[in-house]
Amino acid sequence: MNKEKRSKSLVIRCAIIAALGGLLFGFDTAVISGAERSIQELFQLNGFWHGFTVAVALIGTVVGALTAGKPADKFGRKPVLITIAFLYTLSALGSALAQNWEPFLIYRFLGGLGVGASSVIGPMYIAEIAPADLRGRLVGLFQLNVVVGILLAFFSNYLIAQLVAVEPWRWMLGVETIPALLFFLLLFSIPPTPCWLVLKGEPVKALEMLRKLASKEPEREIEEIKESIYSKIKSKKERLFQSKYSKPIMFAFMVAFFNQISGINAIMYYAPRIFEMAGFATESALGQSVAIGVTNLIFTLVGMSIIDKAGRKKLLLIGSIGMTIFLGMVSRSLFAEATGSMWVAVFLIGFIAFFAFSQGAVIWVFISEIFPNKVRAKGQAFGSFTHWAMAAIVSWAFPVLAEGYTKGGAIAFAVFSIAMIAQLLVVWRLFPETKGRSLEQIQKDLKINDD
Repeated sequence: MNKEKRSKSLVIRCAIIAALGGLLFGFDTAVISGAERSIQELFQLNGFWHGFTVAVALIGTVVGALTAGKPADKFGRKPVLITIAFLYTLSALGSALAQNWEPFLIYRFLGGLGVGASSVIGPMYIAEIAPADLRGRLVGLFQLNVVVGILLAFFSNYLIAQLVAVEPWRWMLGVETIPALLFFLLLFSIPPTPCWLVLKGEPVKALEMLRKLASKEPEREIEEIKESIYSKIKSKKERLFQSKYSKPIMFAFMVAFFNQISGINAIMYYAPRIFEMAGFATESALGQSVAIGVTNLIFTLVGMSIIDKAGRKKLLLIGSIGMTIFLGMVSRSLFAEATGSMWVAVFLIGFIAFFAFSQGAVIWVFISEIFPNKVRAKGQAFGSFTHWAMAAIVSWAFPVLAEGYTKGGAIAFAVFSIAMIAQLLVVWRLFPETKGRSLEQIQKDLKINDD
């Protein structure tokens, strides 16, 4: 019994360490919100280049997500995670110390590479070390840490703004160095995954590792890993973009497209500026951002707890209605120039609540369910690419619209609200419900022949 407890303790410890990559993912993504205005003024950027400066990390994220898989297979999950931690550390320190625009872009891009790679390799590592009875909760820990990281970034920005008088934005970006270094050092204490050991032709070491990691039937799991690797090699020959996969491709694109055209990352990256548009003072605007982070965390937990009972489609429909209303009210307030109105904060928090428990909770679950086995990995990569590419586009375009046109911020939120009406109609008319259905049943519902 003591041996079993020690094994589970090892699994949980390794999962927590790997999930720190998710916390840094969230922190790195949101921390720019407190610094973006100072960066724009320092480097004298117009709306176009300001948007590009914020979006460059997201461009790095797309590259990182698309390229992380191959080095993880060649060198192992652990070395790639260590590289990711190094990128986070270098990006935080370099961004904070950068004196010129070009080096700043490079360091933010490197951070984006770390975020994108972390989104792939972190959950992969956890899934490969966790026994079946713990896998769902431990992989979910990564996603939960992303949301916690976002909240910590907002809170850290607010606190630093209160304590630091000279160039606080440098401290906002630089403070990430501390958890990034901790992540880097802790990673040296975790073991390689059994899956990678089998992949490298070391099944005996893999079997020994499975025994250390609380596997109840290590011999059977070794055979399953071998079969999984064989299926993966075989599936590499299968093309994703062919007519029989048109429905899951369309659904993956749509759910990722609408996820970002809701304006979620425009709010996450420019929250203080949006509050300033409504007439709040800078310090008050940073404080309101913390409220957004808290709401995001609470309602992500709500969404994760009810998704299997309520269903993916129902959550998306409810979320669409709520997001349409609250985004519309934000737009209306900005058009009316409701200066300093707490209602803008209420409407934004209302939007975040509906987004977190619907789109935020559904997107990755839904995408993972709609593709058949042969192309599931490619399908998820496509969904991830669409998500991050749209995130970059929206984050780049928002300041161009907000600064380039009279009441551009109000127009942007009107566009987001209209997009959620479109999502409501698309989900209602086209999306399948995948709740309670096996992957094989979903495949049959979509009329996909995966022979």
